[in-house]
Amino acid sequence: MTSKNMTAAATDAEQVPAPVDLPEAGEEVNIDATENYFNRELSQLQFNYRVLKQALDTTHPLINRLIFCCIFSSNMDEFFEIRVAGLREQLKYGRETVGVDGMQPDQVLAEISRIAHEYIAEQYDILNNVLIPELEKENIHFVRRRDWTEAQADWVRSYFDEEVLPVVSPIGLDPSHPFPRLVNKSLNFIVELDGKDAFGRETGMAIVPAPRSLPRLVRLPDEICEGGENLVFLSSMIHAHADKLFPGMEVKGCYQFRLTRNADLELEDDLEDLASALRGELLSRRFGDAVRLEVADNCPEELMNFLLREFGLTERDLYKVHGPVNLTRLMAVGGLVDRPDLTYSHFSPSIPRQIRSKDSMFDAIRKRPLLLLHPYENFSPVVDLLRQAAKDPHVLAIRQTLYRSGADSEIVEALADAARRGKEVTAVIELRARFSEEENLELASRLQEAGVIVVYGVVGYKTHAKMILIVRREEGRLRRYVHLG
Repeated sequence: MTSKNMTAAATDAEQVPAPVDLPEAGEEVNIDATENYFNRELSQLQFNYRVLKQALDTTHPLINRLIFCCIFSSNMDEFFEIRVAGLREQLKYGRETVGVDGMQPDQVLAEISRIAHEYIAEQYDILNNVLIPELEKENIHFVRRRDWTEAQADWVRSYFDEEVLPVVSPIGLDPSHPFPRLVNKSLNFIVELDGKDAFGRETGMAIVPAPRSLPRLVRLPDEICEGGENLVFLSSMIHAHADKLFPGMEVKGCYQFRLTRNADLELEDDLEDLASALRGELLSRRFGDAVRLEVADNCPEELMNFLLREFGLTERDLYKVHGPVNLTRLMAVGGLVDRPDLTYSHFSPSIPRQIRSKDSMFDAIRKRPLLLLHPYENFSPVVDLLRQAAKDPHVLAIRQTLYRSGADSEIVEALADAARRGKEVTAVIELRARFSEEENLELASRLQEAGVIVVYGVVGYKTHAKMILIVRREEGRLRRYVHLG
């Protein structure tokens, strides 16, 4: 599809038809009829596709369009880690159930594979034929190996020797070195070799995991470029200097690949110690069952088949991509290039008039309720309320739910401060906040050390609600202040 056609397709958004004609007013509907329902997983795929289509919407700034392309990758990662993994688990353990839409797990998996292959192929088409050419017109370049100047090649060589080589651990494959366990979503290379290594061993293949601590995109210095913003992929550096990882051997081929694993957590609702069980499950998340294999499309078929066998996958689970195997890392472009004209300008949320001139949040909201519309209005009044409550000698108790809160959260610090000042503080922490479980466990420990009473949600439910209850003594009686979000 050409750039012009793609842009036209973006403006004419595809309409997903309803599964059946809508009933007439007063007409009886059979709620058990399978044709009345969408499949949950396939519906999620449709949502992800709409995100991808934003990359073609020219009303968005160019770098933000690239970010939408990256968000699609991130969404698809989670889709395979959770949704696809769950369906495969049903097949693996014989827990196959027919959904309300009438589809069985194997049927859903087959349809997911068909659709996902189409969407991911279109994603790389958009990247290579629309976004990258438009970025080049704006003098932002992903410099390929074949286009490196002598000065750029020298700089890359020095960067590889000083920053990459010391932290790379190549793994030769032979009877004494079986195929390694690779971390979920990590960038890896399968390398074809000829000859003998330093110990006289003939190693025909090797695996090179890319260090996760290194950036996937590196900006070339201005002095070795002819203007513009020039970026190089870490994968290009490893390709160019793979021979340094195998002294005395000939590198016949080097191909990037990436494995997606089951990252869902299996926990029973009736566990006596949810936190301990969760810690045990988190240790295995990085090495769950394989669910998807992404491979550079120039990788020989025999190597692809070798990887599929090692991971217990089939052709249906293989995704050949024309470009980097992890487009999520392209989000870094916004921070590497200084082009504010190609991104949305910074938005500053406002402060409601009701509290602009008030020193005390309690005085402001005692008169009448305050409605905050985020992100258009600032979240800082909520933080101010908690800070003031922590220091206010008239506040007796604070209770709050927490779903996702960073380690440096001002809200968390205010709760800890209140507990240290002798107030009764209770925090309901949702340990099952997906992909934030480890952070929430650490958060729970930190709050407990400060004297906060920590409760781990409600059995059988996830606590998403944002709630605060503050009990304050005023004029000889107790008054309650509430925040709901």
